[in-house]
Amino acid sequence: MEALLKEAFLQALEATHPYGLTARRLPSWKPDLILAVGKGAAPMLQAALDRYGRVPYHLTLPKGQEAGGLEAVFARHPVPDRENLRAGEEVLSLLQALPPKARVLALVSGGGSALWCAPAGVSLEAKQALTEALLRSGASIREVNAVRKHLSRLKGGRALLATRARVHVLLLSDVPGDDPSVIASGPFHPDPSTYAEALAVLDRYGLDLPEVRAALERGARGEYPETLKPEDPALRRLSWRLVGTNLDLLRAAQAFLRREGHKAVILSDRFGGEARALARFHAELVGSIRAHGLPFRKPLFLLSGGEAQVRVVGRGQGGRNLEFLLALYAHLESPLYALAADSDGLDGSSGAAGALLTPGVWARGLDPRPYLAENNSLGFFREAGTLLRTGPTGTNLNDFRLLYVD
Repeated sequence: MEALLKEAFLQALEATHPYGLTARRLPSWKPDLILAVGKGAAPMLQAALDRYGRVPYHLTLPKGQEAGGLEAVFARHPVPDRENLRAGEEVLSLLQALPPKARVLALVSGGGSALWCAPAGVSLEAKQALTEALLRSGASIREVNAVRKHLSRLKGGRALLATRARVHVLLLSDVPGDDPSVIASGPFHPDPSTYAEALAVLDRYGLDLPEVRAALERGARGEYPETLKPEDPALRRLSWRLVGTNLDLLRAAQAFLRREGHKAVILSDRFGGEARALARFHAELVGSIRAHGLPFRKPLFLLSGGEAQVRVVGRGQGGRNLEFLLALYAHLESPLYALAADSDGLDGSSGAAGALLTPGVWARGLDPRPYLAENNSLGFFREAGTLLRTGPTGTNLNDFRLLYVD
């Protein structure tokens, strides 16, 4: 069963590889410039170059990821550094230099929020401190982006405002709901959030960042321009299309399991909230299926996606998928098989894609409480010996959770 869980995840990744997803949805016209950013950017760009031949391009990837022979800027993720600044400034210069009749093809995937860094009103050091604080706060991706968009010259549609060219965007979604304004902080898409909402996020999570607050307050007073809004005429120059989503990933795993003769149900591709609360929901659902055959009759596989959050209060290491599994282990009354992983191959600070729960973990008798108290899910699964390591996968279609209820 452990091998089947792993194979379902790997088969889903193969079926939703960014190269194939992109190749099927490229426009018929040849672009004057291709911009590619994010964890899936290299295979997306390669698909475009294989179609169009020689085209000027700019590629930004996370450090440690393979470029496949393409020239790239390797920037830090999730906390930006000088290379992120370099990437952001180069992209702005390229966009600003284009004439009105030019056509840009933008290939955007998750991770782009950090990789293209062009601070507005704050220093790089302030952006770094903000990113670290937001990641530890447990804020949702929409809340995080509401703040980051208002401190950037690229995010929140400002990349579109920086050019006179026409822009067509292909998106690989890593966010629940697949909202284009949220993917990579929507560099070419309108942003419904405001400076006031960004300030409210700081208040909600008690973030003491004076330089960031001062910049957002100046924007709220009208001293800085707002992000791109839905009524802006610049949007006449924008077209876009989703090429891959979390639901595609889940459906690919479901199809594989069905071919193997198993019943598999997708619960949702939009689960969010705190990872521990999400684990409790899954545990209670498993209990209902086992006790009453409701809402599904066993045996079956349960698939779910989306993106949970972790409020970090301890000094351990881990990620939202490891935290989910650790909390699931704590809530379940009897063993089961489960896998949870980030489709990009790196779950939080763990260095692993995710992990597995197996009856063997229960047999070890590990106490989850001290690990939960320190947010040390990596330590727990390292001790259990069930970490799942894939390395960077070259894609980013959000989280993958698979439980077997027998």
